Amino acid sequence: MTAAVAECSIANALAVVGERWSLLALREVLLGRTRFDEIAANTGASRDILAARLRSLVGAGVLEKRLYDEHPRRYEYLPTESGRALRPILLSLMEWGDRYVTQGPPPTVWEHSCGSVLHVSAVCASCGAPVGAGESRLLRLGGVDQEVDQEPE
Repeated sequence: MTAAVAECSIANALAVVGERWSLLALREVLLGRTRFDEIAANTGASRDILAARLRSLVGAGVLEKRLYDEHPRRYEYLPTESGRALRPILLSLMEWGDRYVTQGPPPTVWEHSCGSVLHVSAVCASCGAPVGAGESRLLRLGGVDQEVDQEPE
């Protein structure tokens, strides 16, 4: 018998976008490559796997499938509000990959509207301070309030 697992928003999010081809398809759509052939060419995913991942992302409300040609019927994939909200997550994942996984200079560099190279950073929405290790504490886990007398090590 397996013990009950507490609800976890990370696990729930990974159930929607936690597979490699899903994230790469989403990357392409957020870069403006919205047609199936464009997405396939830039992800390297097989057509059947990509089709399944796109169906899943549409079903989860991350992407919207929109007809752009009647003869033959062809569709494009556009990000929904939910999909656009994943942009900073993908940029953070890219930043982590640049720092800890990719050898040499970053293969992709973004420029912010201020003119500087973009580096994403998690900050507290309330005070604007950066979020780092030891600067937060757990209040609730799996919907259950937690003892917060001490910070985790």
